[in-house]
Amino acid sequence: TNTTLDRDGLRSAHANEKGGLSGAPLFEKSTRVLAKLHTLTKTPLIGVGGVSPGAAAYAKIRAGASLVQLYTGLIYRGPTVFSDVAQELAALLRKDKHGSVASAVGADL
Repeated sequence: TNTTLDRDGLRSAHANEKGGLSGAPLFEKSTRVLAKLHTLTKTPLIGVGGVSPGAAAYAKIRAGASLVQLYTGLIYRGPTVFSDVAQELAALLRKDKHGSVASAVGADL
């Protein structure tokens, strides 16, 4: 769900450009699709689409992702994104009393 030609709801000076759209503009839509897929399958899913801060990774996990892709974050924030997201995610897991990522997978469903 990380690439689309759909521009519905996109608010950007570049909204009329041609080609695939990916990253942060797809975050909400891709998270909804992820949640739907999680309810339909037992297959491990990878949350993609604008995942950069730990809260975004956590939202993907709570929607059903077992893993998250940090491509967008790596491009815009560099290699420190990995430790930053890991620290933020750990704090959010502790706050919600999840002992592991696995226990948070699909928690919003």
